[in-house]
Amino acid sequence: MTGAINELKRRLGPETLALAGFLVCLVAAFSALSPRFLSVANFNSMAFQLPVLGLLTLAMLAPILSGGLNLAIIFTANMSGLTLAWVLIQMGGTEAGLAAFAIGCLAAIVVGAAAGCVMGLVVAYTGAHPILVSLAMMIFLRGLGEFLTRGGDISGFPEFVGKIGHGSLLGVPVPLLVFGAVAIGWHFMLKFSRHGFSVYMIGSNIRASEYSGIPTARTLTLIYTLSGVLCAIAGILMVTRFNSVRVGHGEALLLVTVLACFLGGVDPFGGFGRVAPVAVALVILQVLSSGLNLLGANQHLSTAVWGLFLILVMVLRHVIARIRMIFGKRKEV
Repeated sequence: MTGAINELKRRLGPETLALAGFLVCLVAAFSALSPRFLSVANFNSMAFQLPVLGLLTLAMLAPILSGGLNLAIIFTANMSGLTLAWVLIQMGGTEAGLAAFAIGCLAAIVVGAAAGCVMGLVVAYTGAHPILVSLAMMIFLRGLGEFLTRGGDISGFPEFVGKIGHGSLLGVPVPLLVFGAVAIGWHFMLKFSRHGFSVYMIGSNIRASEYSGIPTARTLTLIYTLSGVLCAIAGILMVTRFNSVRVGHGEALLLVTVLACFLGGVDPFGGFGRVAPVAVALVILQVLSSGLNLLGANQHLSTAVWGLFLILVMVLRHVIARIRMIFGKRKEV
């Protein structure tokens, strides 16, 4: 038993098991407070709500690991969704077929990748701070989206689009399957690929990475390009979930993605973090939101609790770091 636990710690990280333990306690608490929490309807609701936030969080993860930030994830997703909507409307609207949807998804991914690539190129080749670059891209995409839509919603899609966002395969929601596949791919990319190694090295020390021969400019460009691709996938899911597109969809999720990363043990200065604990952190936030909703709390209280969580995580990290430093000094003595 101990060997199995140690193996899990080695593969997933000790923070994953700690978060999983906290998740179990949270589920037990909400189950005792609300009999509806363990219902199939509630779990289905959480399973359909989680994927969009999860994809946006993964889009934020790699830039943070590299020591940066991508503030444009929400509007990149919305612009990609607008691209899909435009293609569907141009190819028949409510009468558009699967071919039009496939072309629209491809166009959406190209738009998302292009937005990320531009940010990556500017960050990599001008040395501008990622926060400023992504903020500029966020403002540009928001303004462009408002101009194209005149601040309104776009709807009128084929019936099967909504069925994708609300459908299930073998009892598992389709959006959750998409998120699971992307999360697994993201995990293997960061952990086992040369690009993943370069991401961690750049986050630890970009100058040392340059001297050691790592192509930092190419890696940074690819980081933000792939981040844009994940935003596009999130935008596609948003279209299928809401059956409409609006520039402001999901604006409140930006800070939650940062919270999920930090709650999942990602170093805010870059260089350390894993996909698995971030995924568990996402589930914790979703359980917390659903549990408070069942208890009658409004969404604003959930947001306040999320912010309190972030403060507590920072305090706990500081305390744990101090304890480790004290014990390390005692061992040296």
